[in-house]
Amino acid sequence: MESYTDLIAQRRAAIDERLERALARAGRRIDEVTVVAVSKTVGTDEVIAAIQAGYRVFGENRPQELVRKMTDLSRYDDLPAVRFDMIGNLQTNKINAVLGRAALIHSIGSLHLAQAVSSRAQRRIDAGELEGPVNVLLEVNVSGEESKSGFSPDEVRRTAEELMELSGISVHGLMTMAPRGDKDAARKTFSGLRKLRDELEVSLGKRLPELSCGMSEDFEVACEEGSTIVRLGRVVFDPSFALQ
Repeated sequence: MESYTDLIAQRRAAIDERLERALARAGRRIDEVTVVAVSKTVGTDEVIAAIQAGYRVFGENRPQELVRKMTDLSRYDDLPAVRFDMIGNLQTNKINAVLGRAALIHSIGSLHLAQAVSSRAQRRIDAGELEGPVNVLLEVNVSGEESKSGFSPDEVRRTAEELMELSGISVHGLMTMAPRGDKDAARKTFSGLRKLRDELEVSLGKRLPELSCGMSEDFEVACEEGSTIVRLGRVVFDPSFALQ
């Protein structure tokens, strides 16, 4: 009987093949995209299996789970170094838990949250507890769905300069989520994020290299439209999820 580790490794090979085909259609290379294995629904043993399959970046949507898994993994001396990103909604009372732990916060969805993260990070920097500003992405609700959080495109345009001036954070790009179950709507959402990023780079005179978009159901479309970070959960960890 195949082990879970073997299954994860087989799925990793299939995912890489799909990524390569999608990127080739867009004239891109596989090393232009970071795969974040979204580990929010699995335990430490499953994360270890994913590490053994070659994954090096993981995403959590709850600060307490991020802390727990990082603590669990620190007990293993023979594992390669990995990074954890914060991908879910971040409440202001949980900011301190992710500072110095999350390599990248994908979900800065309001000016208020950006200011809160910046001010707390700056205090840590001044105290010598952080080496520098926290790397973040701005979450943008490109599709305009009421169920989704984040800046509207117009809000990002209005506040972009103020966001870039916050000393405790370093904005590396944008993040979005597409409507589920509709590939055409997903493509429109992802291309909209890319066009917004390109517009902001011109207006700000600053590179915003990262586009975090694409999940288990639509990561190929996202890669065709310029995604640099895909967030994959079920397709990585759930053997019952169809690989297509």
